[in-house]
Amino acid sequence: MAKLSLFERRRQRVRTSLRKRAGERPRLSIHRSGRHIYAQVINDVEGRTVASASTLEKDVRGTTGATTGSAQDVGRRIAERAKAAGVTQVVFDRGGFLFHGRVKALADAAREGGLEF
Repeated sequence: MAKLSLFERRRQRVRTSLRKRAGERPRLSIHRSGRHIYAQVINDVEGRTVASASTLEKDVRGTTGATTGSAQDVGRRIAERAKAAGVTQVVFDRGGFLFHGRVKALADAAREGGLEF
């Protein structure tokens, strides 16, 4: 069995604790790379994505990058799309990323947009 990196171990630990607490709530999963940030609201019971947003979308592709401002924009977009799909309560899945910087900016903007977690 291959040895997991510290990031992968943290990702598994976060995901496992979320499954214990989540119940029937959808999961707001985020991923950040060096250039972009992505967010999805996933219904794990049905196994489908309810809403998604990222900095790769055509209308914001040239204007944003890997900044806290773009993360806030993605957070606002995911909140309004999730609310349009009928989702108001989610569980925040930060993956293996620390709750700091762009991840925190996205979470705060999603809360301001109306998502509860």
